[in-house]
Amino acid sequence: MGILNVTPDSFSDGGRHVETIAAIAAGVQLARDGADILDVGGESTRPYSTPVDEAEELRRVIPVIAALATSVDVPISIDTSKANVARAAIEAGAEIINDVTGLEGDPAMVEVAATTRAGVCVMHMRGNPQTMQDDPRYTDVVAEIEDYLRQRLDWCIGHGIDAQRICLDPGIGFGKTHAHNLELLRATRRFADIGRPILIGHSRKGFIAKLLGDREADRDAGSIGVSLAVAAAGADIIRVHAVKPTVDALRLFAAAGGFARNRG
Repeated sequence: MGILNVTPDSFSDGGRHVETIAAIAAGVQLARDGADILDVGGESTRPYSTPVDEAEELRRVIPVIAALATSVDVPISIDTSKANVARAAIEAGAEIINDVTGLEGDPAMVEVAATTRAGVCVMHMRGNPQTMQDDPRYTDVVAEIEDYLRQRLDWCIGHGIDAQRICLDPGIGFGKTHAHNLELLRATRRFADIGRPILIGHSRKGFIAKLLGDREADRDAGSIGVSLAVAAAGADIIRVHAVKPTVDALRLFAAAGGFARNRG
């Protein structure tokens, strides 16, 4: 899943693709680089980010999605927690709703997902982007998030969303400490055992720089290392900024037998 942030303030690439023409070109390039899904977002969800109103989010993402829908041969995902934005994005050509609130942020989101028959990515987040990093605590982070994902899966199915259209995301960096993030990544196999595709979104996040001991480090190398580990452990979707080097690394990892040794 290639990340396409159409925002001025996303933590890694804010402002790079805020203009519609630049965003479309970037999306086309991500597809050429090997992305299997393009994830388009118009509102930053980095810690302490400022919320964006619905009209502005629509203005940012709909022209980009509409253009990409006729320019690339891969599915487009809308990264939003607003039901009206999700519905408009699907009408413009998106096929997947990627909701960081686990379909809890907008009561109308589940109806949009059920009636449009879009794919749905259900993520765990403690709090919201404005509060999630204020001393997040868990008794057992893996068990609690596994339980949450199982409950949300059952809830979505009970509200008319076909289980085959649901993937689950433990929410790396969303209301977790650096230590929590590492525990969750090590538990990828356990999440995969829930029985639905697992999405891991770790790319360029702060725990990578923390682990490397360098806040200014190039986080792409670290992101690729994590990508290989979680792919081998059973992750189905890897959400990244640097698509081409990640795809290349995965291909060589597979050719060298990495999946045969480590997966399942």
